[in-house]
Amino acid sequence: MATILAQPEPRPNHGKAVDLVSVAHGRLMLVLLIFVAITGVMTVRMAWMGVDAGVQHERSISPLPVPRRADIVDRNGVPLARDIDGYAIAVRRDRLLGDPRELAVKLHEIFPDQTVGYFYKKLTSGSQWNYLRTRALPREVAAVNALGEIGIEFPREPERLYPQRTLAAHLVGFVDRDGHGAMGVERAFDNRLLDAQMRGKPLQLSIDTRVQAALEDELTRGMEDQRAKGAVGLVLDSRNGEVVAMASLPTFNPNRIDPVPAPPPVMGADGKLRPGRITCDMSPRCNRVVQARYELGSTFKPLSFAIAMDAGVIVSMTKRYDATAPLPVGRFTIKDDHPLGRWLTVPEALVHSSNIVTARIADEMGQAPLERAYRSLEFDRPASVQLREQAGTLFPAKWYRTTIMTTAYGHGIAVTPMHLASAYAALVNGGMWHPATVIRRAPGEKIDSRRVFSEATSARMRQLLRMIVQTGTGRNADAAGYRVGGKTGTAEKPKDGGYARRSLVSTFASAFPMEDPRYVVVVMMDEPQGSARYPGIRTAAYTAAPVVKAFVSRVGPLLGVYPEANRDVDISELMPLVEGDKEAE
Repeated sequence: MATILAQPEPRPNHGKAVDLVSVAHGRLMLVLLIFVAITGVMTVRMAWMGVDAGVQHERSISPLPVPRRADIVDRNGVPLARDIDGYAIAVRRDRLLGDPRELAVKLHEIFPDQTVGYFYKKLTSGSQWNYLRTRALPREVAAVNALGEIGIEFPREPERLYPQRTLAAHLVGFVDRDGHGAMGVERAFDNRLLDAQMRGKPLQLSIDTRVQAALEDELTRGMEDQRAKGAVGLVLDSRNGEVVAMASLPTFNPNRIDPVPAPPPVMGADGKLRPGRITCDMSPRCNRVVQARYELGSTFKPLSFAIAMDAGVIVSMTKRYDATAPLPVGRFTIKDDHPLGRWLTVPEALVHSSNIVTARIADEMGQAPLERAYRSLEFDRPASVQLREQAGTLFPAKWYRTTIMTTAYGHGIAVTPMHLASAYAALVNGGMWHPATVIRRAPGEKIDSRRVFSEATSARMRQLLRMIVQTGTGRNADAAGYRVGGKTGTAEKPKDGGYARRSLVSTFASAFPMEDPRYVVVVMMDEPQGSARYPGIRTAAYTAAPVVKAFVSRVGPLLGVYPEANRDVDISELMPLVEGDKEAE
């Protein structure tokens, strides 16, 4: 019997199956990896191309980055200028989807200070990238963003913010589009403000924003009431030359700089038209304190009397001078605006503001002492203050007899209000002239000062200036208890080789408290037309002097000067030398 051997059942090939699955899985993973790698490479490449294109595009059509600047603060640390990350609104013309005309109309509705034509030109110009607005407010950005135009962008960039707006605008100044100072302190200290090592240390000015605000407010009230063309106010610390407040009206907002219109052309001597010159009457950015020069009239008389005292010409207050009639000098005649028709003592000549007596004293003194003192007071050069915007003076090239006489009472010589304030500081502080500064001085800082009047002369002038306010032309500046002393000055503006009789510059130069003068205050009204209280009267006694009274009464306590009814300068020895109470200018 044959034996049949059982055949083994075939077993599944597990090894081969596993190999096939592994191969398939590996191939799948390889494909996925290749796909991811290709996708990654393409993504990185596209991103790089986009960034590179954007960088190249920005380099070709965007402005350079604006440099960062240090803050500017007042003497008490109140911010006047600082950098912030602001908004701008710009357009990429190649990405615009909407109709530029319709978009321009909508932008004009958001920014009504710009015309539809202005925006249309920006949207259709040859440049691919244009600013539509700089220093835009968040609500303005939101309104433009709501238009849904993808071609409009909102870049963040450093912006210079002036948080006090128009306050001290002429002094603080502003920066240009490149981030460099274009005016005022911003311009004068541009390198200091841009210095990276000093960026964290604010530049501290000498002004007090409280005093500045009060000065601008009182000046504005006076200017509007008198319908004046412009106004100037300046407060100077007589002890060290610090500018405590400086105001020029009209003013401007440094956060929004409008272009200055081109001046009309002028006809030259050869009959050809030439570009005109921008004057302070044309631009609110003109700082009249240092950029406008004026013949400041009778405010010069106390200076001339002090010079004559030091020169030994005036040796007694009792000496009398002939003012019985106008004084003929060659083909000219010097007159008093309100003649008294009699001989006048020295105090009377100042109290009644006599041109005739001032001219006689100057004639007796001669050129040398007067010219030397005027040069020592820097009336022959731009004012010593750090601001770069400076007007030169009109100083006599030749000193004729009439020149000596008329410059003594402020005619034929033109200086800025800053010159006058520095001169009055020396007149009342004991005789020392200090260069003015808009930067707060450090305690014990050495000042480049010089003596221009003797201490005895300065003491006498304090008496005389106080007497002028108590009994003379300055009575409307007599702030109760503050012992103000000063002198009025009303002068006609030069015009066409002569003078415009209806165009007056009215000035009151003063100091307080006169027993120990700390602050000099100069207020000037440019072409006042008369106030509601004194309609039609345009002289300084009724225009500038009342503004000084209101201002001093308001800021005295802020400056540490308090009204004292029982304290004053002793002028009892001078009072018997003054007769009558007739006012003059």
